[in-house]
Amino acid sequence: MLKNYINGEWMASTGTETVEVINPATEDILALSPLGTTQDVNKAVAVAKEAFKTWRKTPAIDRTQYLFRLKTLLEENFESLVKLCTEEHGKTLIESRGDVRRGIQMVETACGIPNLMMGQSFEDIAAGIDCQAVKQPMGVFAAITPFNFPAMVPFWFWPFAVATGNTFVLKPSERVPLTQIKIFELIEKAGFPKGVMNLVLGGKEVVNALCSHPDIKGISFVGSTPVAKHVYQLGSSHGKRVQALGGAKNFMVILPDANLETSVKTCLESIIGCAGQRCLAGSVILCVGNAYDQVKKQIIGLASDIVVGNGSDPRTHMGPLISNASVERVKGLIQSAVDEKAEILLDGRNISTKKGYFLNPTVIGEVKSHMRIAQEEVFGPVVSLARIRSLDEAIEWINNSPFANTASLFTASGAAARQFSYEASPTMLGLNIGVPAPMSFFAFGGAKDSFFGDIKAHGTSGVQFFTDTKVTIQRWNKDSNIW
Repeated sequence: MLKNYINGEWMASTGTETVEVINPATEDILALSPLGTTQDVNKAVAVAKEAFKTWRKTPAIDRTQYLFRLKTLLEENFESLVKLCTEEHGKTLIESRGDVRRGIQMVETACGIPNLMMGQSFEDIAAGIDCQAVKQPMGVFAAITPFNFPAMVPFWFWPFAVATGNTFVLKPSERVPLTQIKIFELIEKAGFPKGVMNLVLGGKEVVNALCSHPDIKGISFVGSTPVAKHVYQLGSSHGKRVQALGGAKNFMVILPDANLETSVKTCLESIIGCAGQRCLAGSVILCVGNAYDQVKKQIIGLASDIVVGNGSDPRTHMGPLISNASVERVKGLIQSAVDEKAEILLDGRNISTKKGYFLNPTVIGEVKSHMRIAQEEVFGPVVSLARIRSLDEAIEWINNSPFANTASLFTASGAAARQFSYEASPTMLGLNIGVPAPMSFFAFGGAKDSFFGDIKAHGTSGVQFFTDTKVTIQRWNKDSNIW
């Protein structure tokens, strides 16, 4: 039975129900994860609140020393983390290396907090009056993170939170807790003071307890849009800062002037990477003008050659989905495309395997904007192809979607690129890039139903989310008895 990490100790949850942690490639049970309780949350928040009293007074240059030590430990344990990530999630080893590497980059950026957290000052804003603004930590923060990036996503939040002087409670996905448990063992080894970092395993009860706890100042969340809305509404109704990153429907536009061979390959990699289970995955390829027939031919050929299997096998190009329920949901969306008269160009539903939650890539042609497959988040390895007339029509498709996470344009035209950047509604855009994921020193987050809140994740935005700005206006008159 897996344990929580609270106040520098590994301790059993008070919850009696458990969830099986399953290798989705083999269906082997890796561990039993407890469904924690409100009591677990209360215990973690109480120690984090107490630890904040000392941690906030620790100089930033001293706080970052723990992150420097953790960065070294993460590098030393890199491949074991990669293996564990693939075991519990199913993604390929190459994809897991990217997952872990991006997490380490967040730690590296947070090590620069003495510069990132620096305030402002200005003298003589009026005669003899000076003003200064400083960023101050606020207290206990929490994050609720998803299954699709077991290593990386928690690092989007907590390094920035603790580097700025806050304390933290993390609830990872109950489906993939093993990678985070290993990381918390390294956090413990790095010597973080007791109560600064805490791990609570669980499901809905833990989520609701974190969102409503009076001593938690803010909540970070990544997951589906319905749950993101729930977290945002519950957390904000209890007076918390909330950044809730939701679902996506990411469109990729190919103009006739693009390098088609490179563009098609890049689009396919975006769509099937991590078996399509990522919020930045491409979904619908909007083929402008005569690009459609060439894209169709090339992508069927490339998708047919994808090797699907256990992610731990280096010969595998694409691993399994996270669960059988996910497989059935994606199959249902493919069938909806059939029912709505789209053209199934490559059907990945029939795959011969005795165990594992696998699908082969599916390619669907002649997709129209009203179809479910064009509107709903798939979160699986499904390529949808649409034939459209112009870039204007492509932007209309994108802007009519309730989601606005990412979109990509493939072109050789600077004018087209500028129009796309100017008019497309998603707030993370790619130009000849399939997965426009910002680096750790840029803000991360979408718009519309892809993001709920005001301040986005990591980089300077992360520092802003985890601090409050205090402004002091001061005037000192000379005392004639002294001067």
